[in-house]
Amino acid sequence: MAEDAGVSSSAVDQTVRQILDLIRNRAMSVGDVLPTERELGELFGASRNTIREALRTIRTYGLIDPKPRVGAVLADRHDIAIQNFFAAQMDISRTSFHDIQGFRRIIEVSVGDHIILNASAAELDALDEVNGLIETSKDVQEAAQRDFDFHMALMKLADNRMLVQTYQFLSPVILHIMTVGKSIRPVLSETRNAHGEIIAALRARDRIAYSYLMSRHLDFGLRFLPDDLENARTLPAVPGPTSSKDLHNV
Repeated sequence: MAEDAGVSSSAVDQTVRQILDLIRNRAMSVGDVLPTERELGELFGASRNTIREALRTIRTYGLIDPKPRVGAVLADRHDIAIQNFFAAQMDISRTSFHDIQGFRRIIEVSVGDHIILNASAAELDALDEVNGLIETSKDVQEAAQRDFDFHMALMKLADNRMLVQTYQFLSPVILHIMTVGKSIRPVLSETRNAHGEIIAALRARDRIAYSYLMSRHLDFGLRFLPDDLENARTLPAVPGPTSSKDLHNV
């Protein structure tokens, strides 16, 4: 940690921003080499320890790779880096849960009209297959991923690349919320049934039913989230599922 090394976190954060600005301003691309630690220190008036901690932070998010006898090289994992950085900065609280679910409600309810008008029976069959995988999950993390896969499949049926990219960007935060919720309320049959009702509304081309069922589904998880979501990131749920059997029983 920066503070353990005698370097203030605020100084490191400022230097991280300065280095990212340098990358943007110089229009650096994958494979380009960053200035040396000494050069960066002179550019930003920062100590060598601060520069090292800032580079370590940027490397953690996948933006640079250290190359022996070369230096720090701009990496090609920008999408992953942006996702991880966003997830790390997002506060995990009931307020952020409301914000994320509210955003999702606006999007996922709205796309219903397009899906109802344009989705084929085969596409809805494929959505049903994605939903069926939820109950095959072996642990909470896999269950959360399967749940997310269903909602991502809905975004793809909306036939809007920007929506898909936005959900990919938000995936670390959405997955975390889903994981916390499932660690407390792990019964996967409820999730599959809720998704199944949504699919049935799409098959019936029923806009009202779809809007109601999707809104209810996105609100449902709030009942089982702890007041202190911050601690829920690290503390195990009590009781929590320890096996595939636990995921399928009340």
